[in-house]
Amino acid sequence: MAHTRWPRPWFVGVVVWLLGTATSALARDLVIATVNNGHMLTLQRMTPHFERLHPGVRVRWVTLDEDRLRQQVTRDVATRGGRFDLLTVGSYEAKVWSGRGWLRPITPSAGYATDDLLPPVRDALTQGGKLYALPFYGESSMTMVRTDLLAAAGMTLPLHPTWEQVAQAARRLHDPQRGVAGICLRGKPGWGQNMALVSTMVNTHGGQWFDTKWQPQLTSPAWRRALTLYSDLLRRHGPPAAVANGYNENLALFSAGRCAMWVDATVAGNFVSRGNESRVAGQVAFLHAPVASTARGARWLWTWSLAIPAGSRQPELAQRFAEWASSPAYVALVAREVGWHAVPPGTRESTYAQPAYRMANPHAAIEREAIMLADQNRPTEPPSPYVGIQWVGIPEFQSIGTAVGQLVAELLQTAPPRVDEVLTRAQAVAERKVREAGYMTD
Repeated sequence: MAHTRWPRPWFVGVVVWLLGTATSALARDLVIATVNNGHMLTLQRMTPHFERLHPGVRVRWVTLDEDRLRQQVTRDVATRGGRFDLLTVGSYEAKVWSGRGWLRPITPSAGYATDDLLPPVRDALTQGGKLYALPFYGESSMTMVRTDLLAAAGMTLPLHPTWEQVAQAARRLHDPQRGVAGICLRGKPGWGQNMALVSTMVNTHGGQWFDTKWQPQLTSPAWRRALTLYSDLLRRHGPPAAVANGYNENLALFSAGRCAMWVDATVAGNFVSRGNESRVAGQVAFLHAPVASTARGARWLWTWSLAIPAGSRQPELAQRFAEWASSPAYVALVAREVGWHAVPPGTRESTYAQPAYRMANPHAAIEREAIMLADQNRPTEPPSPYVGIQWVGIPEFQSIGTAVGQLVAELLQTAPPRVDEVLTRAQAVAERKVREAGYMTD
């Protein structure tokens, strides 16, 4: 049977053109998921510079707190949902997700200056000889202490303090009547919150998460000593409601003069030294992270980086943005537009080589040294089967660390703190998880 071919109405062509134009516009959107910290917010302010270099491109940001970011991004990359073209990930995700095929490997362009990246940071994002993320900023951990309060108390602390010395200083400097806590530490539960600090405390006390047979070690003397010290410091010499405080909350407290000491990320030095943001600027000494029986694993290693998910709809454009945001040119842009105090730290030798950067960031030497000394491939004194200092490089650690973090938070809320009971329950959680995953067999 013959079919009559009718002329196409004029409006069909218009509809096709409009749909094509809309699709083209959408295709030039670059959707980036990121965490709500200071350096990432500066990056968003700088984004129009990238858009001017790439006419027709619109960068759309999805900015979340750290815990919500991990939840939403993990769900999207696991299902290849394609919601995000570029992700802000940490060293843990770069290690685990690359092994699952969730991230695209990155071959930087010839002008990217890969050799300028600090080796520990570059290595943390490299698997099988391939980069799976480009570092936006890197960090280790350090001790910050108010020099004016130390002087008033007639005290000093060495450049490499011990946890015992830190505890003694916290006791002496604790002054609740004046609204000053002796020490601020992360109390908010989560594998990237309280357990980031607690894991380093366990490491430096000679402990580990798992032995070489993947048997959890959470009831060991090292864990008991570390958790007893942690809970005593926060309960006796910490700020009120310390269980609610993560990095951002403690940064606000310390900058407002409410903490005499703070052990946390080196990136905090960028903010507590800014006179327009911190009441204690110029009155802070930057020291290495405290140690106990061993220096191994006493300081963490982390990098917030830009990674391209396997489901990205704009992988080439995503790589161009990642290279731009982590390049020496971006460092120069931020230095010119905002100031050297706002430059993202912890990634490039060329940044630390700048006298203006070192002058604006008095913690820079401590930060670089801490990053260079951190070894995530041998994080503990006893041999361990995993990589990662304040995390364990297996997919299951996200749930293990979060569950244990909830239990550890109970120590700040119950009286008296039941350290042995918490560790017994934490041991059972970790053992069940690794047994179910097949790491540990009878």
